[in-house]
This record gives sequence, C-alpha cells and structure tokens, in this order.
Amino acid sequence: MEIRVLKYFLAVAQEESISKAAERLHITQPTLSRQLMDLEKELKTKLLIRGKRNKKVTLTDDGKLLKSRAQEIVDLANKTEAEFVFDDKNITGDIFIGGGETDAMRVVAKAINKMSVNYPSIKYHLYSGNGEDVKEKLNKGLLDFGLFIEPVDKKEYEFINLSQKDVWGILMKKNSPLSKKECIEPQDLKDLPIFTSRQFLVKNLISGWLGYDFDSLNIVGTYNLLYNASIMVDEGVGYALCIDKLINLTGNTNLCFRPLKPTLGVGILIAWKKNQPLSKCAKIFLQYLQKEIIA
Repeated sequence: MEIRVLKYFLAVAQEESISKAAERLHITQPTLSRQLMDLEKELKTKLLIRGKRNKKVTLTDDGKLLKSRAQEIVDLANKTEAEFVFDDKNITGDIFIGGGETDAMRVVAKAINKMSVNYPSIKYHLYSGNGEDVKEKLNKGLLDFGLFIEPVDKKEYEFINLSQKDVWGILMKKNSPLSKKECIEPQDLKDLPIFTSRQFLVKNLISGWLGYDFDSLNIVGTYNLLYNASIMVDEGVGYALCIDKLINLTGNTNLCFRPLKPTLGVGILIAWKKNQPLSKCAKIFLQYLQKEIIA
C-alpha cells in the first residue's frame, strides 16, 4: 500500500463522495476511482459502497477498519517527515504530547510558552485521553511524550517525575450531606452511587486506600475523562471518585470537591519511549521542561 493511495482513501471516507474527494485532491474522478479499485484488489476486500448518482459513498466494515489504520499510518508518516525537515537556523517542526486530565499540564504549558520565544515556528499538538489511550499512541510512535498520573507501568519508558501531586477525592453536589465534611473517609463511600475511572490500575490504588474490597462499592458507572461524569453528578445520578482541579468549581456551580482522608496523593510524570530516538524539536522541548521542573 502506498501512503499516497491511503491519503486518497481517507479523503473519500471524509468527504463521503468520490467526486468531492477528487476535487479536493486535484485529480480526476476516473483516476481516483481506479486507485480505489486497485486498493480493493490489493487488499482482496470491498472497502466502499458506492451510491448511485449523487448518493454518498459509505464504508464497509473492512473500510472502517482501514480508515482507522490508514489514519495512524498517515499521521506517523507526516510526523516522521516533519522530524527531518529541520533547519538549525530557522528551527521548525512538530511536537506531539498526550495526557490525561491533570492540572500538572500547566508545567508543560509553561515550558512551551518559554520555548516559543526562541522557537516560534515549532508547533505543538495536544491529545487528551486516559492513560491507556495515551500509552497506546506513545507506543505506536504517534506521540513524542505522554503525561501520566500514577500508578503507571514505567518499564517501557524514560520519564521525568514532576513536582506536582494530584489529590484524589469525591466530586459531589453542594447540597449533598457529605459536603458538610472537610474530608471523605473510607466508610463514607459505602452504598454511595459512584462513578469511577475505568483504568484498571486505579482500582488497585483505591482498594489500598479503602481497606476493604473495591468491588463492594456501588459503582454505577465509569468514565475515561471526567467532564461527562461531572454532568452525571450535577444531575444527581451519583458521585464521582476523581482527582482535584479538573472541573472548574468557581463561580455559579452546583458542585464541590472533598479530598479523601487519609490523603491519597499521586505523582505525575512525563514519559517517552525507551530506545526510540527523539526528534530534534522534542529534545529541545525536553530541555525546557527540565528547566521548568527545576525552577
């Protein structure tokens, strides 16, 4: 498969039209149609369902799978190409950073802000996702760095520990009886309807703090990013077991946060893949980040 043809296929998938995709790609419709048919022959499967006349083109199940894989391949190819387009006199390039929800992203932002003064042509691409999502993209080479909230398996990575710590607690409505408490203790969680992170390692972390079986909690749902879970809390569906400073609780809000007691603080680290050379731009970023952490 040629990357050029994969780009053609992605254009058709996005436009849902061969004619519109051909116009966007500045090639003729017959040329594009022939390339797509050759791709189907190469893969020995049907990728597109071509509608009659002006009806849109839809993807088969194999087409949907190829769309996902093709996007990863094209993104990685673009990232690789950008790493070699490097001029020491006028440094340009791209840095790809993924991270879960944490206020520690401010350290990254401060490093980028200072770096941008000297390297204004470098672009920064941020990906938000939970730890598993970020780890997957980091392992595939689609990200240069991943920002992780402990616990995380670090054996495959080089990493820097940030000085910040996130604190676990409960997000609740202000009119909840528990809001009168300054801290939330293990016995307070019994029978509460709780939304919790779906990450497996979090379950082990919370189990150690509880002192009793995590599975005995009344888990009514899980989340990978907290915002939608906070809406469930706001609507009275339950409470969210989460870390602090992810939801804005200032101003006119019905929600509040109470930390766990004993305090359950977790470290933050930024990691990159072992034995995977960093681009020149990524190396420069790492220097600025280290300075920011020491400051």
